[in-house]
Amino acid sequence: MLILTADEIRRALPMRAAIDSQKKAYASLVTGNSVLPLRTPVTIPAQNAVTLFMPARVENDLGAKIVSVFPKNVDRKLPMIHGVVILIDSETGAPLALMDATYLTALRTGAGAGAVTELLARPDSFIAAIIGSGTQAKTQLLAMCEARPITEARIYSRDTHHVSRFIEEMQPQVKVKLIAASSSREAIINADIVCAATTSSTPVFDGRDLKAGSHVNGVGAYTLQMKEIDNETIRRAKKVFVDSRQTAFAEAGDVMDAIQNNVITENDLIEIGVVAAGQYASRADSDITFFKSCGVAVQDVAAGGEVLRRAREMKLGIEVEL
Repeated sequence: MLILTADEIRRALPMRAAIDSQKKAYASLVTGNSVLPLRTPVTIPAQNAVTLFMPARVENDLGAKIVSVFPKNVDRKLPMIHGVVILIDSETGAPLALMDATYLTALRTGAGAGAVTELLARPDSFIAAIIGSGTQAKTQLLAMCEARPITEARIYSRDTHHVSRFIEEMQPQVKVKLIAASSSREAIINADIVCAATTSSTPVFDGRDLKAGSHVNGVGAYTLQMKEIDNETIRRAKKVFVDSRQTAFAEAGDVMDAIQNNVITENDLIEIGVVAAGQYASRADSDITFFKSCGVAVQDVAAGGEVLRRAREMKLGIEVEL
């Protein structure tokens, strides 16, 4: 079995390949080339913690992601989140690889939004806005720059020091001009692509400020109690694209609030795999499109499978006998 670290994953899977793996994952959900059981949470009440088990198969890639969220680790000066992805040989059932899931999750989430941006955003999208300046915002920036010819990206967060550090770290990695916005409105005015990457329980921008023809990715909120996208954005978009309808009903607070308030109906949710598989008509230039990402295990397994193939070609990792 091959053991791969976060650094080796970073070396093995560039953003372009990661985006392609996510298109494959999304399409597999609607073409019948995948299996996606519901994720299983195992709670640890004494620690106020949970470990999530998320199995999946995407074509011949078979495996699972296991992620633990232990809030008390902050006081222990340990990471709050630990995770691994395990891949299984779909012909023999033998374990093939074990790899870090923390970086892989951030990468595949960014790449997933990048894949959707390629599928939905106008080709002439040059200005991007990112609300949030954490780890996830970094891969969102890299993915948007890969997906479209971005020339300017505006970054907004309530913590101006975080924004400064974000720009200092990310500017050498991209050719686009990074600008610190003083407000979310300043960030999104006339932006072609807007990404919300926060864990906010209240909307982080006003949908009335969105440019006609823009595309919005909501990737941060992941529970029914979180709502980083407002109902006006969803009303203007009309059609909402999701990675999985079943997952959206269980985890997408933004979407479910809009449904409960009759802004849209359940029938307005479109799985992005329909677009990835070429089964959806192209958008009009004036349409606002909105993608809500909750994250599904097929994304991890598809990305992990591509990491494994490339890592073996590059002779990365350590082989161990069990």
